[in-house]
Amino acid sequence: MTAELVRGQNHPLSQAHLEIRVSAGTPVVVAATLGDDGGTVRGVEWVAHPGTPTLPGLEVSRQAAADHRLAVDLDAMPESVHRVHVLLSLPQAGGGPVRFGAVAAPFVAVTGLDGSEVASYTLTGLGSETAVVALELYRRQGAWKVRAVGQGYAGGLAELLTDQGLPQAQQLASGIHEAVAQGLARSVQAPPPRTADGDRSRQTAASALGPDQSGPASYGTQDHQNPAGPYAPQGAPGSPPVPPVAVPGAGQPPGPAPADPSAPGPTPPPTGPAGGPIDYSHPRRATSAPPPPPAAPPAAPGQPAQPVAGDATGWSMEERLYNQIWGMFEDLARTTAAYRSAVDFAESRLEKEIDQVLSDPRSRIGGQGDAAREAALARQTQLVDQARQALDRDLAQLVAEADVVEPALPPAFAGWDNPVWHAYRVPMEIPMALRIGDLGLPESDRLRIPLLVRLPLERGLWIDSGRTAMADDVFVDTHERRRLAMESAVAHTARLLAVYPADEFTVHVVDPAGSGTQALAPLVRAGVLAAPPARGAAGVADVLGRLTQRVDLVQMALRGGVADSLPPDFDTAQQLLVVNDFPHGFDDRAVTQLRYLADEGPAVGVHLMMVADREDAAGYGPLLDPLWRSLLRLTPVPDDHLADPWVGHAWTYEPALVPPDSGVLDMVLRQVAAARTKRS
Repeated sequence: MTAELVRGQNHPLSQAHLEIRVSAGTPVVVAATLGDDGGTVRGVEWVAHPGTPTLPGLEVSRQAAADHRLAVDLDAMPESVHRVHVLLSLPQAGGGPVRFGAVAAPFVAVTGLDGSEVASYTLTGLGSETAVVALELYRRQGAWKVRAVGQGYAGGLAELLTDQGLPQAQQLASGIHEAVAQGLARSVQAPPPRTADGDRSRQTAASALGPDQSGPASYGTQDHQNPAGPYAPQGAPGSPPVPPVAVPGAGQPPGPAPADPSAPGPTPPPTGPAGGPIDYSHPRRATSAPPPPPAAPPAAPGQPAQPVAGDATGWSMEERLYNQIWGMFEDLARTTAAYRSAVDFAESRLEKEIDQVLSDPRSRIGGQGDAAREAALARQTQLVDQARQALDRDLAQLVAEADVVEPALPPAFAGWDNPVWHAYRVPMEIPMALRIGDLGLPESDRLRIPLLVRLPLERGLWIDSGRTAMADDVFVDTHERRRLAMESAVAHTARLLAVYPADEFTVHVVDPAGSGTQALAPLVRAGVLAAPPARGAAGVADVLGRLTQRVDLVQMALRGGVADSLPPDFDTAQQLLVVNDFPHGFDDRAVTQLRYLADEGPAVGVHLMMVADREDAAGYGPLLDPLWRSLLRLTPVPDDHLADPWVGHAWTYEPALVPPDSGVLDMVLRQVAAARTKRS
């Protein structure tokens, strides 16, 4: 039950992984400060803001927006941190309101990763204030609580930071507003052309689709969901995918995406409950600033910069490539939005000019009217041609960058046709993200951006075996669509198995009618499944019962702080349930258990992959709508169902499938099976 707080009231926090959701009705800047046991902010490195959005255990949005999602991992907070203050400030640029008293009262909510509210607070009573401390998360005797603060400052962000004991408050406040102004400039319809050095830095590349959650813009789908997870940036870049996309729900853009889980740094801190055998946290986080990205080779005068793989910030090449990919997604979204905006403007101006010609009887007919219409058409053509030239210039640079980046990708980010898979070895650590397909736009047929989702998965996957909206799909019959959907599910499952260390990912399959036998053959043949695919209603009930019991057991252990008391033979690996032919073989109890696993499973390492046609489940009525919306919908054929609210694009998703007649899938699964045998 949600605790609706009033100013000064507190509430205990029973979860370590949280989201703080902000809804202000007008664009606001969100920042957060870390304080010691006395509440003092020791330096600028203890402030997360749009210019530096990620700190250990904390990630904020990268630009002003009306809605934000902040990722918080209390287990990852340094021991010296005892307080986390969430700050709201009105941006100084953009012509918006100058005080909080002129806008609707901001609303903040602390939620779990499943979206359930823990506590909420409406900041009423504000007047001339332009900055406010909304919430405080604080540690008392090893436990965390949230307090509603609502302390406003008419002097703005500088006064607020000064009050928290920060000596460099004025300079930091100016830097934050400058970063926000630059972020707002990036989100306009017609961004400036890319330059040799300004574009290559990507210092604020997305951290975690969303197309996870989730990097890049927050994504939703036109009638579906947000691919990116709670840690993916929201709204505009840095704000959430949705996902996307998933992207690009896709999908966390990418992922996530979380207080930015980065690859292990030189002195990575431990994660997970102290002494506990289970670690459901994100990969370990570094505690200091990452090294600068590699410098691009000098470009010839007047020429664009030479593309370099891994030119974004990050501790490792994997993290730099991840941030670079989401930077490419943002670039493609912006340049396409600018082109479409220019075309719309040219068409609207043409209509206006022709209306003016037709409204004047003297020029409606005859040579004068024809000349006016031809001149208007010429101006429209000129504007569209200029916009297309700018688009082609930016696309050429992005294509050149993709040509450099794709060969450098690690297996988790690479397509199945990438030669990197031929040198595949079972990894020792979990990667930060996984490729589940590619994203493209109609104006850029030559370019595909990888759709990455953060790991561990923040939400399940729905592989749609029904008819899609793409015109080409009318030639694919029902049987063929279901076969393609199951092959797609097997490819995603194999990739998940391949990128996890041996024995850290367990796969269960429910195939009630046995219709997926042929597609599942590679997994069965390699012996990488926990058990043979379950058949019939009895098999469905058995698998769902065991996984539901597992979720209950882990939840009780974690909530009670006794994770080390789980049975010695307890399987601590991440669990994936692949369900084929839903709802065949499912009764009402099984459907309820399935919804429970979708809602509660990801937080304790149980994930769901559905292979189903939504129309087949229509008999359950609206009961399954929450399940459909909670999963990231993917398709086995190209489909333009992923949309991002940042610029409103409908992205075409293409699944990451194994090339026909390729032996790479069997080779990878054999290595996974061999590594498991050695461990056992």
